[in-house]
Amino acid sequence: MSNPFVSQTPRMTIRNLDLFYGTFQALKQVNLLVQINRITALIGPSGCGKSTLLRCLNRMNDLIPGVRVTGDVLLDSQSIYGSDMDVCRLRKRVGMVFQRPNPFPLSVRDNVAFGLRVAGITRKNQLQEVVERSLRAAWLWEQLKDRLDSPALSLPMDQQQRLCVARLLAVEPEVILMDEPCSALDPISTGKIEDLMLELREQYTIVIVTHNMQQAARISDLSGCMLLGDMIEFGPTGNIFTNPADKRTQDYISGRYG
Repeated sequence: MSNPFVSQTPRMTIRNLDLFYGTFQALKQVNLLVQINRITALIGPSGCGKSTLLRCLNRMNDLIPGVRVTGDVLLDSQSIYGSDMDVCRLRKRVGMVFQRPNPFPLSVRDNVAFGLRVAGITRKNQLQEVVERSLRAAWLWEQLKDRLDSPALSLPMDQQQRLCVARLLAVEPEVILMDEPCSALDPISTGKIEDLMLELREQYTIVIVTHNMQQAARISDLSGCMLLGDMIEFGPTGNIFTNPADKRTQDYISGRYG
């Protein structure tokens, strides 16, 4: 029987990926398919390579001195590490939401419109349309429509995180990377972000790093368990959590380490 979570054409394909920080090997021959309109969770103990792998997907690791990558990552069949890849355009197509909310010290409106202005879009009507659409997609419009000129840094933490999502959505990415986006939030705010991710899955491909096993089980379609730079198991989340094939996965999920 075919797997309903595996499309014939994945959005991203990771092939034999190795990454070195100087002489230290942080990723070891990682292979992974990131499926369209699915949430893929990367789980595993601290230091196993989850965030490093996530940053490989839009070449954020390029900013770290001494990093060397071998293998390949394909976005819609095009190598993102090829010499013809425009890295700025790549990061527009594959955007990232970080562990802690990082709104700019600007107004709500200017945060959402920031990427558009960088791209040279200045028409007021167009900017306003995108700001409203992006805030609606992040479930913020009704709360903030009368506060668009308020400082973004004055918002509660969960609204700041959703504002960062809205800022990303404004530039129309294809893939959204989330590096522990709820780790700084309380349980109620975490629930709001999780609900938002499930809504966004209808239009976007999402990859999330999380230490929260319950969160991975609640929201992801597929999960990959990592250990010491290896992808030790990958598959539908239900299988990973109820019937893992690798004992190391079972040990991690059951709390024996990590």
